[in-house]
Amino acid sequence: MSDPDLDDLAAELSEFAKPEKSVGRSPIEERIIAGFEEIQRFVTENARSPQHGEDRDIFERLYAVRLERLRTLPDCRALLALMDHQGLLSSTTLVEEPSDAIDVYRLAAELGGEAGLNDITVLRHVRTGAEKRAAEEIATHAPCTDFERFQPLFDEVKTGLKEKRWQTKPFGKDASIEVGDFFILAGQIAYVAEMGDTYRTPNSETNGRLRVIYSNGTESDLLLRSLQRALYKDSEGNAGRRLVKVDDGPLFSDVASDDDHESGTIYVVRSKSELPIVSEHRDVLHKIGVTGRSNVAARFSSARDDATFLLADVEIVATYDLYNINRVKLENLIHRVFDPARLDIEIKDRFGKPVVPREWFLVPLFVVDEAVKRIVDGSIVEYVYDPKLVRLVKG
Repeated sequence: MSDPDLDDLAAELSEFAKPEKSVGRSPIEERIIAGFEEIQRFVTENARSPQHGEDRDIFERLYAVRLERLRTLPDCRALLALMDHQGLLSSTTLVEEPSDAIDVYRLAAELGGEAGLNDITVLRHVRTGAEKRAAEEIATHAPCTDFERFQPLFDEVKTGLKEKRWQTKPFGKDASIEVGDFFILAGQIAYVAEMGDTYRTPNSETNGRLRVIYSNGTESDLLLRSLQRALYKDSEGNAGRRLVKVDDGPLFSDVASDDDHESGTIYVVRSKSELPIVSEHRDVLHKIGVTGRSNVAARFSSARDDATFLLADVEIVATYDLYNINRVKLENLIHRVFDPARLDIEIKDRFGKPVVPREWFLVPLFVVDEAVKRIVDGSIVEYVYDPKLVRLVKG
């Protein structure tokens, strides 16, 4: 059998080959192609073209604007025709931008600090590494599958506002965000239901992933700093507000009623580290914190890899269930009470970077028990731990 003619075979296969990239493209053409590839990736991941609308995130809206302009410029259509395997340049499926929507170009300028986005030859928002990190902060709303758990909370706030048991305050006067906080954002009541592990940004600000529930039955998973920025921007129109009780009532209840929403657990653990300072004080050295996880043990599953846990497994020695409590505020209160007995230690993490764990205290368990009881009756605010007397004293 004779070998097939290679020229004929190449001709048959040529229609399946990816078009070769032309050489000698100008920087403008390269940016246009890179921007179009971003749109194509969005379509592949979402099975639809990017759309306008205030409910869309900033990058989708930028892609929608960019695609519209690519469609209207013949030179761009000619440049991209061979790579348009999704038929995006000939499609007309974009949803019209509402007349009262926020201007996409202004949003893009705020995001990137650049102007001139109306020029298709300057695709400034082809995402760099920094922009991909920014995209990580942008969250979309999704249906809240367990909204029935939170509905009573929203009902209480709405009723409380009518009866003046709740009030609104401008967000800018207090920019803190903690679990249990309520806000008004874009016309909806927003409730911060959960907060993941926090970390420090390069400019030393605290950040962390939040679960935010909205009064319309949706939720979003976004970063704390993103929510702060959204509330600041909303405040410009006097809409971003904080909702607070006129009288917060008792801090803590140790009894759960049918209407209570369990908020978390105080945990007390001991380290199994063989560090000399740990071995010497193991019976009284405790890490004290608050977690929202129903499975407390899961909080410590990777302790041996975490410098805040002294790079060692831990033993749970006590837990206290919480109801109707702001976990972050309670944890801050506990740490304030035991601050005189805070362990002063610095260790290196797995990557050799120094870490100063802040939640380890040289305090006996019976004193922690007393502190929890005083939290229940509200008297804890009057006390602080005295390491010399080994007991709580009025501060």
